[in-house]
Amino acid sequence: MKLPGGIDINEMMKQAQQMQEDLQRDMQRIRVDASAGGGIVTVAMNGLKEVVDLKIEPEIFKTGDVEMLQDLIIAAVNESSRKVDEAMKGKLGSTLGGMGLPPGLF
Repeated sequence: MKLPGGIDINEMMKQAQQMQEDLQRDMQRIRVDASAGGGIVTVAMNGLKEVVDLKIEPEIFKTGDVEMLQDLIIAAVNESSRKVDEAMKGKLGSTLGGMGLPPGLF
């Protein structure tokens, strides 16, 4: 189906689907690291916001402070999530930045 100006809607849909697949692959490849408590807890997360690695320094267990450990894990996970958002925002900006819409489309 062609829109005014010779724009092929089917071709646009194929391009959009390809971009979505590329973005999904990129999200799986992205890896961010964040730490809390001066490196006592370190979390690695991929672009899908899946935790792929968690490191806890053994010295924290000597204190027996479970609540502090929980707080550090939460802080590291939240920081990783924020870093994924930033990385994806940058990735989307560079991906969509070069893609202009045809004049007169809307």
